[in-house]
Amino acid sequence: MAPSCFEVILVGFILVLPFLYEMSRTFRYYFKFLLYYGYVMLNSVTLLPIMMLRPRNVKNFILASSVCSCVSNLLGVRWELRGREHLEQERTCVIVANHQSSLDVMGMFQIWPIMEKCTVVGKKELFYAWPFGLAAWLCGLIFIDRMNSEKARSVINNATDHIKEKKIKLWIFPEGTRHNTGQIHPFKKGAFHVAINSQLPILPVVFSSYYFLSSEEKRFDSGQVIITSLPPISTKGLNTTDIEHLMQKTRSVMMEVFHATSREAQFSSTTATS
Repeated sequence: MAPSCFEVILVGFILVLPFLYEMSRTFRYYFKFLLYYGYVMLNSVTLLPIMMLRPRNVKNFILASSVCSCVSNLLGVRWELRGREHLEQERTCVIVANHQSSLDVMGMFQIWPIMEKCTVVGKKELFYAWPFGLAAWLCGLIFIDRMNSEKARSVINNATDHIKEKKIKLWIFPEGTRHNTGQIHPFKKGAFHVAINSQLPILPVVFSSYYFLSSEEKRFDSGQVIITSLPPISTKGLNTTDIEHLMQKTRSVMMEVFHATSREAQFSSTTATS
């Protein structure tokens, strides 16, 4: 039987794929993100039946990360964790991390088994990106309306009692939106309001620069990311008048580590390829 037109086109595409991947930076950029999102979505569908057996349980995140973490190898991104001991402790805290790209989630997949019980604050629009959104909801992710700060704060505050009782870590990106510009941008106050009102420590986590990624240049190369967990910052005895100082103190220590580890990761990658 003669092959169909579709089969011929498919075979041709498969044969030309390696050439496009090696020769076209733009093709490689979109292909890697397609692979990343497709892999996560596929595993979301696969894991839904299991997650439904324990809905809204944050340990579902560990299950998801164990399956999805290997996608890093396919994308050529290596992760190194420092300060592991701060994440290992079973305690409630507010983790604040810089936010550069959707690849941050891939980095979180690497450390979820270490954090064990941790949930995340995310924008409500993520919920509608099914099947990922449904899987995230089943994992206990807290969805907020970023356009309504009062309502968002109320949602998080309402979840605080449960989080403290179960010793769950709360992960928040205080920059609010993603900025892959080689800087840590100014923080919003929400995470620090929650930490002070609940008298929970702030645990800074810093992802080094994604120097290998650029949406403007359509570039997604191989690279290394250093994830640094810093010692917790106490909020004992602080009140709302201390928010600005706490916010600036946290951002300052994170920026120092960010620039140091970014230089190190980029130098290490350059040395390895030279």
